[in-house]
Amino acid sequence: MDLVDAQQARRVLDRMVGYSISPLLWQKVKRGLSAGRVQSVALRIIADREAEIDAFIPQEYWTLEAAFAVKGSKKPLIAKYYGNPQKQENISAQEMEDIVRQLEGAAYRVTDIKKGERTKKPPFPFTTSTLQQEGAKNMNFSTQKTMRIAQQLYEGVTVKGRGSIGLITYLRTDSTRISEEADRECKEFIRENYGEENIISANYIKKEDKKIQDAHEAIRPTYVDLTPAMVKDSLTRDQFRLYQVIWKRFVASRMQPARYETTSVKIEAGEYQFTAAASKIAFEGFHIIYTEAEEEKKEGGVLLKGLEEGVSLSLEDFDAKQHFTQPPAHYTEAALVKTLEELGIGRPSTYAPTISTIIARRYVVKENKNLYVTELGDVVNRIMKNSFPSIVDPNFTAN
Repeated sequence: MDLVDAQQARRVLDRMVGYSISPLLWQKVKRGLSAGRVQSVALRIIADREAEIDAFIPQEYWTLEAAFAVKGSKKPLIAKYYGNPQKQENISAQEMEDIVRQLEGAAYRVTDIKKGERTKKPPFPFTTSTLQQEGAKNMNFSTQKTMRIAQQLYEGVTVKGRGSIGLITYLRTDSTRISEEADRECKEFIRENYGEENIISANYIKKEDKKIQDAHEAIRPTYVDLTPAMVKDSLTRDQFRLYQVIWKRFVASRMQPARYETTSVKIEAGEYQFTAAASKIAFEGFHIIYTEAEEEKKEGGVLLKGLEEGVSLSLEDFDAKQHFTQPPAHYTEAALVKTLEELGIGRPSTYAPTISTIIARRYVVKENKNLYVTELGDVVNRIMKNSFPSIVDPNFTAN
């Protein structure tokens, strides 16, 4: 009953906030505007980020890379300047000139080679928030579009030989929990198709947040044996892409972690230190099926053979680069959903409507994925912050 009462309380608060403040905005700014318990906080979060970006003053800093020739290898070893011998950060142009001058004619020697292993755990199955983020990053869907397509997959699609069936479980959820039956079926599926060695040995349980209601399972395919390839002909292109990512993520969540062999090398020139690191995949694990959008770009690095401790290296070239510190990025829909979830603002079912409301009211415009506050949004946000600071406070609505 506490959960029911909480939902009632949210509804009542929504009415009180929305119905009391919206008419004030009509009088002060223009008709047709609205304020709300969740939307006004979302607007404030975007506006605060814009203010942060406007106030940002870039700082210059320099980095140095060195290319070393290694016996028996055609490719040079690229190492990054580390420090003298403590780590140096935010190096100015003058300091960089001094470092390069000191290093001219120095003798370079490999002083330490560490080999290790790191593992990457499989991802959790999707919740509403993570599905919306993946839809935005991977397929460039708006949160609203992701939810609309998920709704179609949930309501049911006519699949050849099966009739009309719902392909995914309920799409509004904040839990990564999976039923025992689904877990068992999925492991059986992995055993038959990918081999026993790929089944996860220990289940990773997400540390559940106090804010989570856990009323539904995570979003997963209803029948794991209905692979994306089997239903492709029955689905539209977008439905297929969303079903495929849900299916892959669910199966991957029941597979072994990926293992990487890592190598880190320390190179010294007198007091100065350079470091190089590389990793290569030793056991694919869940990567057989699923790689997150960001992950694909990151992996890499060449493990150099013929490197041993004490070996002298000959310097081929220095590459000193100028950089400037970057302001925080503008919010995208995916980043905003992630922030709302982290702050505990809004339930899974409200992320998409909240974002579409502030866009429809012209408080925010979307350009190349980024969300920008309009002049109107800025005015409304200022009125709300000055007159109703307790309502546009993220903690109020989270509590």
